Amino acid sequence: MKLSHFSFNLPKELLAEFPAENRDESRLMVIDRKKQTIEHKMFKDVINYFDDGDVLILNNTKVFPARLYGNKEKTGARIEVFLLRELNAEQRLWDVLVDPARKIRIGNKLYFGDDDSLVAEVIDNTTSRGRTLRFLYDGSYEEFRNKLTELGETPIPKYINREVTEEDAERYQTIYAKEEGAVAAPTAGLHFSKHLLKKLEIKGINFAEVTLHVGLGTFNPVEVEDLSKHKMDSEELIIKQEACDVVNAAKVNKKRICAVGTTSMRAIESSVSSQHTLNPYEGWTNKFIFPPHDFSIANCMITNFHTPKSTLLMMISAFCGHDLMKRAYEEAIKEEYKFYSYGDAMLIL
Repeated sequence: MKLSHFSFNLPKELLAEFPAENRDESRLMVIDRKKQTIEHKMFKDVINYFDDGDVLILNNTKVFPARLYGNKEKTGARIEVFLLRELNAEQRLWDVLVDPARKIRIGNKLYFGDDDSLVAEVIDNTTSRGRTLRFLYDGSYEEFRNKLTELGETPIPKYINREVTEEDAERYQTIYAKEEGAVAAPTAGLHFSKHLLKKLEIKGINFAEVTLHVGLGTFNPVEVEDLSKHKMDSEELIIKQEACDVVNAAKVNKKRICAVGTTSMRAIESSVSSQHTLNPYEGWTNKFIFPPHDFSIANCMITNFHTPKSTLLMMISAFCGHDLMKRAYEEAIKEEYKFYSYGDAMLIL
């Protein structure tokens, strides 16, 4: 498969700017790989496709307010700083992206907050937009992290061309988010309401939680025609024994194992034993899944509708089958499904 196989025209108006009014009332396209059928439902209908003993694999990462705005010393120019990951807690070193990058050089200082209570010094260049910052703050580590949260903004994707609202802080987060560390939400999980999760639990569906801290690398465009030459950014991954036990028991009992989102799928495919069972894992993964790929753990998945030429679309093609995926996407555009982070969902059986 080549990059050009993943190109399609996506009308701009289908990129969702806002979430559905209620989490579980976005639309759901159901694709049956065996029957080669496509159905149109509501997300809350997902419960009808699962039975006692089936498993949903959830990514419990939590998005932190990663977007800050500061002012450059002397000139006062407004600079956006996007926190990617903490490099050293003690020294308060962070890997960040800055915009506009051309104005930011090593040695520059940036001031944050109306009272300039937080200052950062640029100590290294990492990529064209990437910098290493050392934050200077009088206070404990906990107070420093609270300050970042206070000054930071929910990092909704750039294509959403509007101001961040209070609603985004809640809606750009799954209701089961626990482990802080993501700069983007695992968006397939945004469709689950507390009520729907409770109903699934009552029906006997089990949940296995994994943690994959989503980085911006997930959204990096693929710029090589030969997909085998694309390199994914590494993201931190934790899979505990408890999750493995739930998943592997369902596998033995030939139950439905559903990866909720491409991040959950990447997580489990990054730690498979030679017997095709799930192994515990703690570390980093840069796994890139594209066709052809033999999936070892999940036999169904929930995902959103992805943008052209994205690594996410390539994974869906590998799982769904390329021709069926193309047909589903043509249908989604015709039926005006909403795409991307706040968009509608797809269940692939």
